[in-house]
Amino acid sequence: MRKMAILGVSLLAFTPQWAASQETSPPAAVAPEAAMPASAAGSARTGPQHRFTGEDLFDLSIAADPQISPDGRHIAYVRRSNDIMSDRAVGSIWLIDTQTGDEVPIAAQDGSAFSPRWSPDGKRLAFASTAGGSAQLWVRWMTGGEAVRLTGLPTSPSSLAWSPDGRSIAYTMLVKDDGPTFGKAPANKPEGAKWAEPLEVHDLLTYRADGEGYIEPGFEKIFIVPATGGAPRQISFGPYHDNGPVSWSRDGSTLYFGANRKPDWETDPVDGEIYAIDIARGKVTQLTDRDGPDGSPLVSPNGQLIAYVGFDDKRRAYENANVYVMNRDGSGRRNLTGNWDFSADAILWDADNGGIYVQYDDHGETKVARVGLDGSIRDVAKGLSGGGLDRPYTGGSFSVSANDAIAFTGGTATRPAEVQLARGGSTRMLTDLNRSLREVKALGEVRKITVASSHDGKTIDGWLTLPPGYTEGRRVPLILEIHGGPFAAYGPHFSTDDQLYAAAGYAVLSANPRGSTSYGAAFANEIDKAYPGNDYFDLISIVDRAIALGIADPDALFVTGGSGGGVLTSWIVGKTDRFKAAVAQKPVINWTTQALTADGPAFFGRYWIGAMPWEKPEAFWKLSPLSLVGNVKTPTLVVVGSEDYRTPVSEAEQYYTALRLRGVPTALIKVPGASHGGIAARASQSAAKAAAILAWFEKYRKGWTPPASNAAAE
Repeated sequence: MRKMAILGVSLLAFTPQWAASQETSPPAAVAPEAAMPASAAGSARTGPQHRFTGEDLFDLSIAADPQISPDGRHIAYVRRSNDIMSDRAVGSIWLIDTQTGDEVPIAAQDGSAFSPRWSPDGKRLAFASTAGGSAQLWVRWMTGGEAVRLTGLPTSPSSLAWSPDGRSIAYTMLVKDDGPTFGKAPANKPEGAKWAEPLEVHDLLTYRADGEGYIEPGFEKIFIVPATGGAPRQISFGPYHDNGPVSWSRDGSTLYFGANRKPDWETDPVDGEIYAIDIARGKVTQLTDRDGPDGSPLVSPNGQLIAYVGFDDKRRAYENANVYVMNRDGSGRRNLTGNWDFSADAILWDADNGGIYVQYDDHGETKVARVGLDGSIRDVAKGLSGGGLDRPYTGGSFSVSANDAIAFTGGTATRPAEVQLARGGSTRMLTDLNRSLREVKALGEVRKITVASSHDGKTIDGWLTLPPGYTEGRRVPLILEIHGGPFAAYGPHFSTDDQLYAAAGYAVLSANPRGSTSYGAAFANEIDKAYPGNDYFDLISIVDRAIALGIADPDALFVTGGSGGGVLTSWIVGKTDRFKAAVAQKPVINWTTQALTADGPAFFGRYWIGAMPWEKPEAFWKLSPLSLVGNVKTPTLVVVGSEDYRTPVSEAEQYYTALRLRGVPTALIKVPGASHGGIAARASQSAAKAAAILAWFEKYRKGWTPPASNAAAE
C-alpha cells in the first residue's frame, strides 16, 4: 500500500592487524585486492582474503519468493545471483525437498526465471522466464520434469494465479496503445536518408517512472490462458490499470482484483477499490467504495469471504494498511486489525478458513502473524529478511501450505536471506547459499543500541555494525548511515554497504528516527508535513549514544544516506559542523522542483507538504535542504543515478552547484544507467559507489578548514 520510497552470528574468523590498533582513522595501509571475484584468487595471493571486499558482491546469492507446495513437501524459490560477465542479477528457480533438504535447479539454465506458483494439486509449477528472449509464462510438470512455454507475449506477464480446477492461469500484462501525436515531419524523406528521431509527445500526468523510464502508452489488463497451452484471452478492458494480484472464486467463474477505475485516477494516486469480473460475460462489479486504497483481494479456501488490505485516506503522509474481510458481494466488511498498530504487507488465508497470515514489520524486524477472524493475533514466524542487499532494510516474503507449514526468506545481520521453514513451533534453515564466503570472510558484529531523543524523550533504535575483530573500549570512526523512505525501517539485516564500511575500519550506525515504519502510525506521522524536522534530533542523539558507549570517536564522525537519507544528510550538514565529511546520495534538495519533476506529481506535494508548490511556496522552501546550504561547511560528495526519476538528477545537480558556488569541497558522481531504486542493482556499481564514499571520507578524515576568504566561512 503506501510505502512510496523516495523511498545474529558474529563471524570473527580473522582479525586484521590494523583492527587491533588504537587508531581511530581508517587504515590507509590496507590496500584493495585485485579486481576479480573472491572465488578466483590470483597467484599473487599467499592465502584467502578474509576481509569483505567489493569483489565479494559478485559471489553473493540471496533467496526470494519461496513458494511451498500445497502438501508442504517441496519449496520452489528464486535464487538471485550476480553474473560477473553481464554485471547483472540473474534469477533461477530451485526446488527444495523439505524432508531431506535436497535441492535441485528447475528453471533458468538459459535466461532468468521468477514468480514460481504451484498448481492447486501441486503437480505443476507455473513461472515466468526469459529463456529464449523476452519474459514468457511457462509450466513445469513436476513428475516428468518437462517444462513448456505457454505464451509468446509482447510484454512481461505478472501476478500469476491458477484457477481452482488447475485448467487455467490468470495473469496481468501491459496492453500497449498508440500515443498522442501532433504534426509530423516533412513527407519528402529521400530513400536511404537518416533523419532525426520523431518527436516525443507525452500527455500523462506521470509520464515517466523510476526503474521503467518514459512510460509507454497503454494499460495493465487481466488475461487468462489454458494451463496446457493455447491462445490467451483478455478479460478486462477500458482506460484503467487493472493491477494484480488477482484471485479466483472457488467455482472459477469470477476474478477479483484491485484498481482505480475512476475518471480522476491520474490525480488521485491514493485510491483504489476491489472489483469482481464475471469471466464469461465480462461484467465488472465494484465491491468497495471508500476514499482510500483497497487492494490485494484474496478469496478464502471455502469461497465464502474475501480478504483484502487498505486504509482510509486521511491525506496524511503515512497510514498503516489494515486487513479486512467481506462477503463475496462486498457486504459485511469488517476490519480485523483496527486495534493492531502495525501495517499489513502480504496476506494469505489459513486453510481452515478461520484466519489470515499477515506479514508485518515490528521495531525493525519482519514477522508473520496469524490474524484470526475472531480477533486473535499471534506471531507464527519471525526473522524474515530480504529487503535488499546493499542496506539493512526490513523485508522478505513467505508462503503457507495446506498443513500450516510456513516457508519464508530469513537471514541474520551477517547472513543474507536464506529459505527457512517454520512448522510445529520450530524453524529450520534449509539453504546455505553463501557458505563458501561465510566460512572465510570476517564480518562485522551488529549490535542494537537505543537512546531517548533529546527532542522529546522518544525511544530511538539503532544498529551498530562494528569493524571485524573490534576490541571493547577502542574508539573507531563512525559513519551515520541514514535510511530512505522516509517511511521505511532498518533492522538487524545483512548489508553489503555496512560490511564494506566496517571492513575499512568504521563503525556504522543504522538508525530508525521518527518517521520510520514498524513503530506505529503515530511515530511515523511525527514527520507528517514536517520532514525533515525533529528527526534530526533523533539522529544526533543516537550518534551521541554511540560516543557514550565508548565506540564512536567524537572527532571522527561521518554521515551518509540515500533518498530520504540523502535529504537528512544534506539537512544535517546545514545544521551542524560535527561531521568531518558527508555523502548525500540521491537527495531531495528543493521540494518545489522534486514535487513537479518526480514520478509522483499528484502525491508528494499533497501528502508530504500539504499543498501544491504554487499554493504554499513558503512551506516547500522551509523544508528544503537548499534553504540551509548557506550554513554548510562540511565537505559533501553528491551521488545520484543518471536515470533517477524519483529524486531526479536535477536535485543532486542543484546541490552540487550550490556547494561549488559557496566554495565547499564537493564532487558530483553519477551512476550510469542507474535508477533511484536500482542504484546498487549492478554489483560493479554498488562496489564502486561504496569505494567512492570511503575514499571521500578518507580524504577528509581530519576535516577541512575553509580559507579565510572563502564564502563558506561567512
